[in-house]
This record gives sequence, C-alpha cells and structure tokens, in this order.
Amino acid sequence: MALRALFYLLVVIIIVFTLFPFFCALVGSFRPSNALFSTNLSPKSLNFDHYKAVFARPIFVQSLINSAIVAGSAALISLAFGSLCAYALARLPFRFKGGLLYLVLLLSHVPGVALLPGLFVLVRTLGLFNTRQGLVLTYLAFTLPFVIWVMIQHFRSVSKDLEDAAYVDGASPLIVFWRISLPLAMPGLFSTGLVAFIGAWNEYLFALTYTISSNQRTVPVVISQFSGVSSYEQPWGAILAASMVVTIPLVIVVIVFQQRILKGFTPGVSSWR
Repeated sequence: MALRALFYLLVVIIIVFTLFPFFCALVGSFRPSNALFSTNLSPKSLNFDHYKAVFARPIFVQSLINSAIVAGSAALISLAFGSLCAYALARLPFRFKGGLLYLVLLLSHVPGVALLPGLFVLVRTLGLFNTRQGLVLTYLAFTLPFVIWVMIQHFRSVSKDLEDAAYVDGASPLIVFWRISLPLAMPGLFSTGLVAFIGAWNEYLFALTYTISSNQRTVPVVISQFSGVSSYEQPWGAILAASMVVTIPLVIVVIVFQQRILKGFTPGVSSWR
C-alpha cells in the first residue's frame, strides 16, 4: 500500500513538473501586459490583445505557412521512402543488411549540430539555400532514419504467412508491400508520421542556419526573433501567445489521436480502434 502511494505521488510530481510551465504560459498569454508576471494562477479576465498583436504580424502568419509546408513535406517524404526502406530491411535478404541497420540506428542518434557543415555544403551546392525545399531536404536527415527504424519493427510484426501466400500466388515484393504489409502496418505509419511531423515542426537549428530571409523562416525562428524597443522591453505577451498558437494544435491532435498513437507504437496490433 505504501509503495503504491509512493508511486502515485511520483506520478503527480512528474505531471505537475511537466505541465506547470505550459499552464503558466497559457495563462500568461491571456493577461494584459501590466499583469503579465502576476503570481495569480488564474487571470481575472481573458485578454486577447497578445493574440491580436501576433496575428497582426504578416511575418508570423507566413512562418506558420512555412512550418506547415516544410514539416508536412518532410514527414510525407520520410514516410514514402522510409516505409520502403524499412520493409526491405525487415523482410528482404541482401548483403550487409546488419550493417545498414546499425547505420540507420547511428544516424537517428547523431546530434543535429554535427550535421550542420555537411548539410550546409549540400544545400549551397544544390542552390537550395534560403528556400523551403532546402529545409525539407535537411529535415530528412533526422526524420528519415527515425521513420525507417520504427517501421522496421512494424513490418517485422506483420504475419509472414500472409506474405508467403501472396508470393505463392505470384505477387512481386512490391505488390506484397503495397497490398498486404503496408495496410497492416498503417497504425505504425500514422503514429510515426505524426511524430516526424512534430519533430520537423519544432526544429530550430536547421531553420536558423539555412534561411536568412524572414519570408522563408519557420515559426520557431520567427518567435525567437520577436523583440521590443530594448532588451528590457521584450514582448513577452506576444511570445507567449505565439508559443500557444504553435503548441496547442499539436496538443489537441495528440489528445484526439492518442489511442491510435499508442497502438502505432505497439508492434503486433494491426487494427484500428
């Protein structure tokens, strides 16, 4: 009994520690500027001035569009190529397969700062510097290995008897992948794509390095460059409001699809709820 009480206490502490900063930011975004740093945990009234100020900035609206295009494109391309690679690594026999698996695992853990110089040379050589296409290309450096590594486990969980039966009927590996394995691995594809999208949506380092014009930058970079008249007059209200605009839709999506996300990260379950 005491152990269970200690467990629940630990869970409560973790939840409070995790959600309290988000709650303070949410409440602060609805406070007027003169009460922004009040210790009162609930605002006396809802003030939408900060949200109006944020959406009055064309650069912020443009950055939202840029982030949606870049993150969505990176996630879709990663799913398209990553699922094919994952299926080949999970099912098809070929030389150096074990080495490729270790390489994918290694690439998924390489810090982004280590990739900056090489990707910078690549982007400049291809003429994609300061473009959304260049950002999509660089984001594949971390979304693609993640998709491949996770989807390998899902394809391995698909019943091999179904695939063997299709091969007996004369199906090619591509047909087996498209008609049998991919539909059964769809929960994993959904959850993996969503996590890849969130990672690309929140990415800051590459977007800061490979873009220089405001109309090409993504929303995390634009928010970080909100500034006031002086360093002592930062528009904290606008920063909080912009952060909520960027974060809340993702939170809602995760809450709505939490069952599918959990199922997608549990290989072996092949049906949707």
